[in-house]
Amino acid sequence: MTRVKRGKSHLKRRKKLLKRVKGYRWGRKKLIKLAKVAALKAGVYAYRDRRRKKRELRRLWQIKINAACRQLGLNYSKFICLLKKAKIELDRKILAQLAEHHPKVFEKIVDYVKSLK
Repeated sequence: MTRVKRGKSHLKRRKKLLKRVKGYRWGRKKLIKLAKVAALKAGVYAYRDRRRKKRELRRLWQIKINAACRQLGLNYSKFICLLKKAKIELDRKILAQLAEHHPKVFEKIVDYVKSLK
């Protein structure tokens, strides 16, 4: 049986790994054993945080909407309840953007919702 030399594939694999951990600190950027662990953990954190990001953004939107509503004499939960009763289907992201960048438009929405009480 002929001997299989794996130099090319071995180097390619190492190069790929080191490229992935470029910019990491200390030995994690140049030592293979440490780089493997670093790359694995980075992947785990990235996977977890892609899901966590959605939660955190929703919480931020709720805070922005609540702050804007309270200035207009209404709290967040009542505002959302009134929106649903009025059958206004704006999501929290859009409402937060309106509250932050277009307060006049947001104020009109709040006034309209209040008038339907």
